[in-house]
Amino acid sequence: MSQKVLLILVDGLRPDAIDRCGHPFLRQLREESASCMESRTVMPSVTLPCHCSLFFSVDPERHGILTNTWSPQVRPIDSLGDTVAKAGKRAAMFYNWEELRDLNRPGNLIHSEYISQYSMDGKVSDRLLTDHAISCIQEENPDFLFLYLGFTDEAGHDKGWMTEHYLDAVANASACIEKIWKSLPEDWCMVVTADHGGHERSHGCDIPEDMTIPIYFAGRPFEKGKKLQGVNIKDIAPTIAKLMELTPPREWEGKCWC
Repeated sequence: MSQKVLLILVDGLRPDAIDRCGHPFLRQLREESASCMESRTVMPSVTLPCHCSLFFSVDPERHGILTNTWSPQVRPIDSLGDTVAKAGKRAAMFYNWEELRDLNRPGNLIHSEYISQYSMDGKVSDRLLTDHAISCIQEENPDFLFLYLGFTDEAGHDKGWMTEHYLDAVANASACIEKIWKSLPEDWCMVVTADHGGHERSHGCDIPEDMTIPIYFAGRPFEKGKKLQGVNIKDIAPTIAKLMELTPPREWEGKCWC
């Protein structure tokens, strides 16, 4: 049976911050989902290349995005959102980092909303996006929704990863995820992940602090409390496609976990 899917990405979320942030939900979610706290992202471990590898399920060398500047693909691949739209299903996206706007082709989303985290308190921006995503699910009934929470990355760059300021941002994201999870109808699954980690006040290196990310698969098709091994950020799109009974593009390289 086809599932609806909520994909949440917390920018710059290190797995070891989950137990230290002071908010219990993401720690508890490990018992309610199949998860891997040692998942791998791609190099360069930078926001836009990592998102492209998530949505296009290929390495950066294939999609061609190696920095936080978008450039059209020489050999275009359909993204996760494009694949949803091609199947006649409805996709929506909520984000507070503008460079993500090109992840899906124009016209393939029923709802796309950007709220700048730089024009207000970043925690407020994450909360507003969460509330608007909840309203979209309840009022517009999409089949797939992507929610990006970006303040964690900004906090890491501002004060440093694993500082009190950063952990407070992680706690805020955890509270946002709890709120939307508790609002989801029964026919929805939720995937929670990060694009990369971070160290000191930066990221982008091939070191565990930058390359290790959490991935949760929550919902009826997944065994609660199961610990997965060897999960990669490229595996998320194929897994979501299987949940939604979509035919993945032949170029996708990731593995399905359901």
